[in-house]
Amino acid sequence: MPLHDPGSLMTLDEWIALPEDNSYRYELQEGVLLVSPRPTPRHQQAAYRLARQLDEQLPSGWDFLLDVEVVVRAEHPAIVRAPDLVVTKAGAADNRLVASDVMLAVEIISPGSRNVDLHLKPFEYADAGIPHYWLVDLDPPAPSITVFHLGAPDDGYVEAPATTGQLVTTLPLALCIDIPALVAPRS
Repeated sequence: MPLHDPGSLMTLDEWIALPEDNSYRYELQEGVLLVSPRPTPRHQQAAYRLARQLDEQLPSGWDFLLDVEVVVRAEHPAIVRAPDLVVTKAGAADNRLVASDVMLAVEIISPGSRNVDLHLKPFEYADAGIPHYWLVDLDPPAPSITVFHLGAPDDGYVEAPATTGQLVTTLPLALCIDIPALVAPRS
């Protein structure tokens, strides 16, 4: 017997009951199971290098996680995303996170994900109350990070202009990110 009736929207319980499968990336978008290829090596390298920079700068009590499930909305139709990286309080969860655990969600644009990462995910993350969202674009002319933070209640995210070179911010924490290093060849 199948775990889910493909003619109906998937519930969060059905999502949780799915067998573990790391051959693809899975997300749940308003009850619809989305399947996409695993990130490219360039994408994975950028995520790892960003994680290394964060690891060196995050204060005690904070941690980062790569490619972890975040329940953005538990009510039906559920939303579960797998950001490339999240910053959360240390020890926030053992298995999957809920949106209130996440201080910062980071998405790196992949082929086929630009519109979702740029338009849909900021809306979903803001609606769920995730305070900060970074969108990393590795494409020419230069790699960049666009920073979003929650504005006034019910206003969603405030978007800052894309930054190239170095991202220096105090929100959510004091951080300095060397953006070109995310894609630079090893020296």
